[in-house]
Amino acid sequence: MSLAVLLTFHKPYGVISQFTPDGSPNRTLAEFGFPKDVYPLGRLDADSEGLLLLSDEPGLNTRLLDPKNSHLRTYWAQVEGVPTSASLERLSQGVSIGDHHTLPCRAWLLDPQPSLPPRDPPIRVRKTVPDSWIALELIEGKNRQVRKMTATVGHPTLRLLRVQIGNFQLGNLPSNQWKELTPPERDQVFSK
Repeated sequence: MSLAVLLTFHKPYGVISQFTPDGSPNRTLAEFGFPKDVYPLGRLDADSEGLLLLSDEPGLNTRLLDPKNSHLRTYWAQVEGVPTSASLERLSQGVSIGDHHTLPCRAWLLDPQPSLPPRDPPIRVRKTVPDSWIALELIEGKNRQVRKMTATVGHPTLRLLRVQIGNFQLGNLPSNQWKELTPPERDQVFSK
């Protein structure tokens, strides 16, 4: 039996995590030349960037994304303001977003702050409000969860980038690019 195809893609802003249009002005995965019969494992909303995995093996979706399997996903969020240690602790303990209380996670201020290429279109900038980058390490992924969590503690997300799944990091893969994972890279995805 051959291994399933497993691809990593650096999804840019303004692209939905599906191959068919949804009626919005956002682009789809169809324009990036992926092999036939692959589909995204999980989702990143159109406003989010970063690591998206695609495969032709349906069972990988549950294996990677069901919270009971405890696969970590790490996000970098550029937020309004500079969160205090109390705000980060609140995030770590879990917060209520709608009728859901998020699972405990890790949240920390990135130091040094990452230097990333500007987003197209650029984020909004407010001269009187500083911004900063935090990291969140989650095992669940509710719809727009990171954005809702940071807003709950008073630091709305301006830009969101998924940088890691399991022990596999997005690394320096350029935005809009994809590649097939090597066997050692696949092992990193599935490691906990």
